[in-house]
Amino acid sequence: MTQNLHVKFCGLRSTQDIAAAAAAGARYVGFVFFEKSPRHVTIDQAAELAIEVPMGLCKVALTVNADDAFLDALTAAVPIDMLQLHGKETPKRVAEVKARYGLPVMKAVGVADPDDLPQIDAYMAVADQILIDAKPPKGAALPGGNGLSFDWRLIADRTWDKPWMLAGGLTPDNVAQAARMTGARQVDVSSGVESAPGVKDAGLIAAFGNAAKV
Repeated sequence: MTQNLHVKFCGLRSTQDIAAAAAAGARYVGFVFFEKSPRHVTIDQAAELAIEVPMGLCKVALTVNADDAFLDALTAAVPIDMLQLHGKETPKRVAEVKARYGLPVMKAVGVADPDDLPQIDAYMAVADQILIDAKPPKGAALPGGNGLSFDWRLIADRTWDKPWMLAGGLTPDNVAQAARMTGARQVDVSSGVESAPGVKDAGLIAAFGNAAKV
């Protein structure tokens, strides 16, 4: 029986990106608010793009170590549905953000080896969802979106009591295998559907959507 994965297309920067993601069966669309990223959008740009997102798709705002002043401005201007914290936010900070804004919060956790797994449980206690991503290499400018995967066997037999999403180096060619190996029912893709950094490819988005029907 086919059971489609729930797909989050992240780092969208145009109405064409949104249309392609929606056509590919997206459940989530992500906007990146991190100036060092080639996928960065401003609050004003995101406010315009959010209007174009079809009803039923969850609009996710990815931030990195953002303070209250930025999150206040973001949530006031952009009708987002979920905050994604992709920096070094502590469990305490995750809880503070969730309480302050009344929005679901997804916390990204970087994984490279077994020592990184306990923090997933710590964040599960306070976040609504967890994004399990590849830990960025030392010195990397970006906390995610580096096109790198981690050893999926590390989480192959793990279960959690809250929704989680697999990220890191996913492409149309490997997403089905990644889901089989990890048991993931939700996946996140950014660089894996781009023709150049920050430039989404409608053909790759469609291919990813098709490959996520596993």
